[in-house]
Amino acid sequence: MSGRDLIGFFNLIIVAAILGGISYAAFVLTPDEYDNDTLCLVGATPPHRVVVIDKTDLYSPQQAGSIEGLILRERDGLDVGERMSLYELNESGQLRNTNRFSLCNPGAGEQVNPLYRNPDRVQARYEALFADPLDRALADLILPKNAPNSPIIEALARLSQEPVFDETVPGRRIVLVSDMLQNSEIFSVYGRSRGDLAQRLPSAASVANAIRDTYGDNLRGVEIEIRLIPRERWEADQRGPLRAYWDDVFDRLGMRARWSGI
Repeated sequence: MSGRDLIGFFNLIIVAAILGGISYAAFVLTPDEYDNDTLCLVGATPPHRVVVIDKTDLYSPQQAGSIEGLILRERDGLDVGERMSLYELNESGQLRNTNRFSLCNPGAGEQVNPLYRNPDRVQARYEALFADPLDRALADLILPKNAPNSPIIEALARLSQEPVFDETVPGRRIVLVSDMLQNSEIFSVYGRSRGDLAQRLPSAASVANAIRDTYGDNLRGVEIEIRLIPRERWEADQRGPLRAYWDDVFDRLGMRARWSGI
């Protein structure tokens, strides 16, 4: 084989290698497909964080401001691709998806590698598609309301039946902003004329059994953080026997609970 033939042969190898590299890069670097409505990766089920605001009792403007700050901190703590939804237990005692806000975090500018993506462009997309819709949802979510009933545990159980938050969803987490003063057919904390709190509440086991019988065992494995709203004349019960009672209910339902303030 002549020198010219060898050069031609090696040139063919180089061209083939370049074309192969381009084809491989096109295959590997093809952008993932995202759902336009949810910003979630098509075909994937992301971890899901739900913030539930109990609006069945009034709260002060200062508490409303704290709740807004809490939600924004939850937003800022999301991983890229993690889903966040806002719900409220409203004045009708119903769980409502506020302004239909249920989106995956597309990533802010500071969350991307500037070697591969333009942070300014990513930030603009984040604000237009994720941050701004959240701000619009907050405008209504933090308005205080009042309601005659407060079916807290039933609302959580109904949430766990939703396809976007059922047992097939990984990393399920609920942030519940509430005074935890349950008032429904399953049990009520009210009625002090009937004795101390521990004496007028049904057993935690019977409450957990009633929830499973009606809604199934879908709350098992859910992590819940209760951000407690203090109520005048209820603070001692909220910090003591009521918290212990709720912890027992959550434990029997297979949930992992922790408490903090707002």
